[in-house]
Amino acid sequence: MAKTRIGPEEFQRPLRRLLVGIAVLLLLGLFLLWRIDSPRVERFRAALIDAVVPSMTWAMAPVTWATDVLGNFQSYAQLLEQNRELREELRKMEAWKEAALQLEQKNARLLDLNKVRLDPKFTHVTGVVMADSGSPFRQSVLLNVGARDGIRDGWATMDGIGVVGRISGVGERTARVILVTDTNSRIPVTVQPSGQKAILSGDNSPLPPLEFIEDTDEVRPGDRVVTSGDGGVFPAGLLVGQVALGTDKRLRVVLAADYQRLEFLRVLRSHELEPITDPGGLIAPPVLPPSPDASAATAEAAAGAPPTDTEGGNVEAAGSGAAEGAEGGDG
Repeated sequence: MAKTRIGPEEFQRPLRRLLVGIAVLLLLGLFLLWRIDSPRVERFRAALIDAVVPSMTWAMAPVTWATDVLGNFQSYAQLLEQNRELREELRKMEAWKEAALQLEQKNARLLDLNKVRLDPKFTHVTGVVMADSGSPFRQSVLLNVGARDGIRDGWATMDGIGVVGRISGVGERTARVILVTDTNSRIPVTVQPSGQKAILSGDNSPLPPLEFIEDTDEVRPGDRVVTSGDGGVFPAGLLVGQVALGTDKRLRVVLAADYQRLEFLRVLRSHELEPITDPGGLIAPPVLPPSPDASAATAEAAAGAPPTDTEGGNVEAAGSGAAEGAEGGDG
């Protein structure tokens, strides 16, 4: 006869019912115990609380777990705040890094101004840009060098890389620099490598146009523009910029000088020009018609006169000829 197997569920089901019944009876007893109003029952309740509650650490486990979770959440929020602060500090450090790079570039420009010479025959004076005109109709800056430093009108100025302008107005301690972007600026330039001559004309824009180009077909965007030295105002070979095609289809120049950061300018001492002391000497004297040659007239007269006999010829004829010449002179 086969034995029937008894599964674990058949044992768990009655046990579960038993435990539920005991819990219900216990809760019912506690309810009745807390509802009875008697001094003895009150003393029993106090004794039961003193005996059971201090040892119920297991009952505080969920509360402790919830407290830990809350503390961890607060720590997480603090970590997020610290992360945000660190990101903000990182952004500030990037700003300081950019400032350090700018200072490094500034130092490089200063070293360039102090040590590099474009041409051994040129010397220079370095000045600090004190202020600009602040007007869109006048492109100029003010330097802290002047006549006491030997500055003169017309000298070229550079920022260490490219041409910035020329001196126009010198005081004892200051000098005014008219930028090449000013409408009053006209600079003779040469476009390389084609060698085309042109005039860089300022128009109060950051990209001044090229005018009076000999052959525009020979000029391409990207060509190098340098001063030509024509007129003797600017030395030849100073870098001005590169050719670019403007939005108006005109050939313009992207200036090599950084006009957004004009802090130091190099004033080139140009060669001494011969002063003009006599303006009238510039006017050529009037051209006079050529005077007749006296020797040629004498030769022609001698050729038309009769020959004289120097060896015993007719002396009377000669004398009569001389007398006639005398009478003609008197007449």
